[in-house]
Amino acid sequence: MSLITKYNVAAPRYTSYPTVPYWEESSFDSDKWKALLKKSFQESNHRDGISIYIHLPFCESLCTYCGCNKYITVNHAVEGPYIEALLKEWQLYVNTFGSKPRIREIHLGGGTPTFFSAEHLTTLLNGIYKQAELLPDACLSFEGHPGNTTPEHLQSLYNLGFRRISLGIQDFDMRVQEIINRLQPFGMVASVVENARKIGFTSINFDLIYGLPLQTLTSMQHTIDKVVRLRPDRISFYSYAHVPWIKGTGQRRYTEDDLPKDEEKRQLYELGKLLFDSNGYTEIGMDHFALPGEALHKAFEQGKLHRNFMGYTVSHTSLLIGLGASSIGDNWYAYVQNEKQVNAYQELVNKGEFPIVRGHILSNEDLLLRKHIHNLMCHFETTWRREDTQCDAVIDGLQRLQELERDELVLVTPQKVQVTDKGKPFIRNICMAFDARLWRQVPHSQLFSKAI
Repeated sequence: MSLITKYNVAAPRYTSYPTVPYWEESSFDSDKWKALLKKSFQESNHRDGISIYIHLPFCESLCTYCGCNKYITVNHAVEGPYIEALLKEWQLYVNTFGSKPRIREIHLGGGTPTFFSAEHLTTLLNGIYKQAELLPDACLSFEGHPGNTTPEHLQSLYNLGFRRISLGIQDFDMRVQEIINRLQPFGMVASVVENARKIGFTSINFDLIYGLPLQTLTSMQHTIDKVVRLRPDRISFYSYAHVPWIKGTGQRRYTEDDLPKDEEKRQLYELGKLLFDSNGYTEIGMDHFALPGEALHKAFEQGKLHRNFMGYTVSHTSLLIGLGASSIGDNWYAYVQNEKQVNAYQELVNKGEFPIVRGHILSNEDLLLRKHIHNLMCHFETTWRREDTQCDAVIDGLQRLQELERDELVLVTPQKVQVTDKGKPFIRNICMAFDARLWRQVPHSQLFSKAI
């Protein structure tokens, strides 16, 4: 049996531990969460500042591959009320903090952030800045759709301090674009990239996906040839997560027969990795590649790479505030998630309530395992030399690693586990060995996408 076949099992992506399906929602205590929020703010605000993720869920059309929380509409009258709700939610947090927050990082995600007009985005961000101190070296980024990211968007966000843009490319092959309902010709993307660089953006990211319907090795070659012509500073190369039982009708536009099978899907990744490497990109963590000198590359080289619900980031903050429908917040000691439905989210905020619908208070074991999984995801190694990094769950994890060690995916010593080059593609499986909550309650249905 090949390693691809052996380890292609459902596995979390570990933007958190515990993963969302294993949150103890029934015992979540909102008063304790608020107390931990204040504690985290007091600990991190002066030292590191805070991070903010803002979810802007609206899209004019449905991309059939998408697994994000989105609201499909062509009615742009929804923009104003949603912006007002975001600022009211932000005010609830500012009131809870008790002193002025120092912002280290902001990311606008979606949905499609550039669904919103430049004017509305300016209103939103100025409203946030008014209640906070924006640090001089703050990292501000947004996701843009090449089809509606205008020069006005770029200039307005640049004027507000944004220097990084992430463009959802996914694939340049027109057959693939048609079946995933994401039509954006190369010239359209090139125009946005040219405008962004002309205005002064210093980091451009392309999101690509392998494993999409109708993708082939030839089409992937052509896509990456076009990508490297535009020379983005970093590339996210994600595995397509086919979960139609979770995401509904969009992913049922095509069937499993249209998707590359396990070995072929892995070949798509290996081809991409080879081409990125030959064009000067370095593999960073899981699914990411960056040019030397780019901030993500520097953070990886210096051992400062961080990972949270936004994915990999160069800003190591312990407090992440999630604003907007479905957003997840993380104060290091606890997680919370907002109401997913836009109208219900706005109703809660307009009543002066935090729009939180579920959460999890991390136990001491959770905190310890979280650090180990974070270390593996960001640095490809973790240690347990000190007593405060050890517990029974770590010992159990080491037992589960024995099979992976026999397959030469990890190197285990008495106080350390290190991921080998051979093991890096299987990092989700390796982290899963330390996922005590998953092993204590093995799911009877598929909760996560496949690891490969």
